[in-house]
Amino acid sequence: MTQAEPSTEPAAAGAMSRERERQLIDQLGSLRQQIDAELSQVIIGQKDVVRQLLISLLAGGHCLITGAPGLAKTLLVKSIAQLFDLKFNRIQFTPDLMPADITGTEVLEEDHAGHRTMRFIKGPIFANVLLADEINRTPPKTQSALLEAMQEHQVTAAGRRYVLEEPFFVLATQNPIEMEGTYPLPEAQLDRFMFNVLIDYLPEDDEVAVVTQTTSKSRHTVKPLFEGDVVREFHEVVQRVPVAEEVVRYAVRIASASRPGQKDSPAFINEYVSWGAGLRAGQNLVLGGKALALIEGRPYVSSKDIESLAAPVLRHRILPNYRAEAQGITVDNLIAQLLEHKGLKP
Repeated sequence: MTQAEPSTEPAAAGAMSRERERQLIDQLGSLRQQIDAELSQVIIGQKDVVRQLLISLLAGGHCLITGAPGLAKTLLVKSIAQLFDLKFNRIQFTPDLMPADITGTEVLEEDHAGHRTMRFIKGPIFANVLLADEINRTPPKTQSALLEAMQEHQVTAAGRRYVLEEPFFVLATQNPIEMEGTYPLPEAQLDRFMFNVLIDYLPEDDEVAVVTQTTSKSRHTVKPLFEGDVVREFHEVVQRVPVAEEVVRYAVRIASASRPGQKDSPAFINEYVSWGAGLRAGQNLVLGGKALALIEGRPYVSSKDIESLAAPVLRHRILPNYRAEAQGITVDNLIAQLLEHKGLKP
């Protein structure tokens, strides 16, 4: 691949210069091992999970985290916020949680002269990194308040709109085991999440290390390696990573083939899937591939990048039917089979 000549044209107003872009890429490259070392002192194991959350953060997406309680999801999210020096808030979602408990509310205040005014008190959603814990335990009306913030990066309270501070990154958790008293997320809200990240139990050696670490006096605090404002710049750098048309077509074909009834849909998709992935799946495959290439220090996106992110991008966008459930076929089984389908390979 030949290196392009640097542009002599002045950068557009508000646009990032090529020099600044190179500085950010070099900074990420020089700190890559330090990032892993810093997080590994707090988060033992779960390397794939950490990598997917970092990809989502750099790409400007939101994450849904699925896993049983007690797997250090809160610690993981808080540690990533500390790494980038971002403001972190956590909301415990419950059946009685109201939209105002998330967005904030207006209160009536009276000054010394007796004048009364309304003042808006910001809710916990006004943060850079928001952990929405057990999001499926609150009714749809409250979930919708988070939906607007995720899509528009703003909230509406008492008829007024309030813009959220950038960057704004939502990580929502849900427990796949306890379904009683839960409210499944609607498809429209699920589609707002870039990834659905699975957190599983650790191998024995890693679990021993966790128990040893958490039952001793020693505690490690993650040191900030970046300033919060740099995350917004990384979003632009990620978008600038070049990607070949054949790689984009591969991502689009994967998403399209997951939809039953399409011309090129495999037979097993037509047999076992009720609903397939939409347009955002292809977008997030490519955007995630760009962020992954940047993290690994590559100047291009490969088909392997697309394949490695297919599961977190697609698992909450493909709905298996009753036939699949009866036969024990999971959505991850379908995704793996989809990637092996010969008609999709670039």
